[in-house]
Amino acid sequence: METARAAQATQSARPAAADGQETMRAIVQSRYGTVPEDVMRLERIARPIPAAGEVLVRVQAAGVDRGTWHLMAGQPYLMRLGFGFRGPRNRVPGMDVAGTVVATGPGVTRFAPGDEVFGMARGSFAEYAAASEDKLVRKPAALSFPQAAAFAVSGLTALQGLRDAGRIQPGHKVLVIGASGGVGSYAVQLAKVFGAEVTGVCRTAKTDLVRKTGADHVIDYTQADFTDGRERYDLIFDIAGNTRLSRLRRVLTPRGTLVIAGGEGGKWTGVGRQLRALALSPLVRQRLTMFISRPRPADLDTLRRLAESGQVTPVIDGTVPLTEAPLAIRRLHAGEVRGKLAITI
Repeated sequence: METARAAQATQSARPAAADGQETMRAIVQSRYGTVPEDVMRLERIARPIPAAGEVLVRVQAAGVDRGTWHLMAGQPYLMRLGFGFRGPRNRVPGMDVAGTVVATGPGVTRFAPGDEVFGMARGSFAEYAAASEDKLVRKPAALSFPQAAAFAVSGLTALQGLRDAGRIQPGHKVLVIGASGGVGSYAVQLAKVFGAEVTGVCRTAKTDLVRKTGADHVIDYTQADFTDGRERYDLIFDIAGNTRLSRLRRVLTPRGTLVIAGGEGGKWTGVGRQLRALALSPLVRQRLTMFISRPRPADLDTLRRLAESGQVTPVIDGTVPLTEAPLAIRRLHAGEVRGKLAITI
């Protein structure tokens, strides 16, 4: 449920004029469903017109994140209250975007046509997408469009989860559960930037990736129990979303912090474990918390600067054309992706 609030916060564009409107290719979804090929199709629809404070981006690439699957499936069901009860209000999926500004709406001051940008847009699985100018930053020259497209949603989740919710400090021993995924691959790199000693947890086939992203130690959860209590951590960043709280607390230091990201725990609320953690936290010395990332312009700029300096690099498992967007979402949900996938347009 990565950046669900970010999806709500991203402004939608005004509809294009009914007569003589320009069109574009886009992935369109009218109803919820768990099988991407059943609910998503390629159509030609009206090109969005940027509203006040928005820019129109010619999409070069779009990132695929866990939130895209949740919005496609309408799960957990509670989220339908905000995104559409019978089907998604925004028929074009996708939030992560990288591309070139082609037009600006009234009041835009930060960008002009021709600028290369990355960040968040509403409906990035399309040839064009409108985005609020404060949800975008300039694309670093060192990043390709697919790399930049896979940066904002997962990068912000990792940054805010470690720094704000986790209160990471130099010298902390940090455990990243789900270290080979989109958020996890950024979390390992960012924890090293913050000066921590990092242990990453993943499955056998992805241990090499976690080492490459900079983890000091890697635990293959199919071969070893990372909650056996042999090691204790100042901060646990749990992205995988299914380990019992009692087991996680066993490997926290007496005043350590557990941060639970996302909501993979059920069809109805998706945050049952998070709520139990919040209820328990005041009763114990350990700090147990959750968070929802927000698309703050300053944090997007932080990611940009870290990419420019080479301290953080997006991990791309591969790219697929727009026509294969449903396949990309299927692969992501099946756990086959190392790092992130990008859709090229």
